[in-house]
Amino acid sequence: MISPCTPQKPPILPPGAPAPQAPTIPPPPSLLPPDTSDPAVPPPPSVLEVTIPPPPLPPPPLTMGVAPPHVFGLEKSRLLKEALEKTGPLPGSKEDVKRLLKLHKDRFRNDLQWTLFCADLPSLIQEGPQCGLVALWMAGALLVPPSGVPLERLVQVARERGFTAQGEMFSVADMGKLAQEVLGCSAELLRGGLGPPNRDRVLQHLLAGHPLLIPYDEDFNHEPCQRQGHKAHWAVSAGVLLGVPRVPDLGYTEDPDLPGLFLPTPGTDPPLPPLPEDEGPGLVYLLAKQGKSWHYHLWDYEHVRDSNQQLTDFSPARAADGRMYVVPAGGVRAGLCGQALLLTP
Repeated sequence: MISPCTPQKPPILPPGAPAPQAPTIPPPPSLLPPDTSDPAVPPPPSVLEVTIPPPPLPPPPLTMGVAPPHVFGLEKSRLLKEALEKTGPLPGSKEDVKRLLKLHKDRFRNDLQWTLFCADLPSLIQEGPQCGLVALWMAGALLVPPSGVPLERLVQVARERGFTAQGEMFSVADMGKLAQEVLGCSAELLRGGLGPPNRDRVLQHLLAGHPLLIPYDEDFNHEPCQRQGHKAHWAVSAGVLLGVPRVPDLGYTEDPDLPGLFLPTPGTDPPLPPLPEDEGPGLVYLLAKQGKSWHYHLWDYEHVRDSNQQLTDFSPARAADGRMYVVPAGGVRAGLCGQALLLTP
């Protein structure tokens, strides 16, 4: 008996006998070379015809240099813009303002006619204490059309000049210097508040279509309030709604949806309506935007005036948050109280 694990010796063959051959196993049909005699079958590709993929590209070299400054709120703003693009476009200034007028039509006196002047302003949502720089960026769309100046540029120059640390702006004078340098515009520092004798100067500026930057105290709903500067904020106004006894007959068209509202007729250069002579609430409204909302706001001029006039103290909450802020000599009172900025191209 032979063990299966015992190697067997090859058999002894007689002289002249051929050596046994290993059995030949035919290859599967898929591995057989094609029959080149058949014209329907293409010949096999040669070695030179085989496409060799190129080697992967080396990674780009590291660039040395100063990284651009981080802009608070820019990423958030882009995400919000993408969300808005999915839901629909932002309303234009006229549509947004008419929405406000319909919403607050009970504010307007029936014995007056109302005329609206408003320029288109873009929107940008801030993050952090950037309200002043965002308001200046919005104004830049009117001062440096068509695309304005990037917000990154405003932030960078403001830091380089020592005007800001976190993006805050507590000086109207510094804001004017920044506007002149970066936007190349004219900046008039208005002192003495928004009331007389500056009231008519401000209204004429807005009727001409130029932006106005205003510091004020912001309430929970973005409306002007009076908190002694503890809620100091910035807004840009580029429109005004006036209540007058009579709108000029030529150059104005009554709005079909809001009787009593007269808009400048497109393609005309209408005469400016007379400014309201009486001082008091309910006669002049500012159309404004600020960095915490996409939409226009409609504010009584007197309320904005009063809020701007009482900016006196630095916020205790900010003083205790451990961050550094740039505040001018004399504090908030010297930098913001009773001041505004008139910007013209």
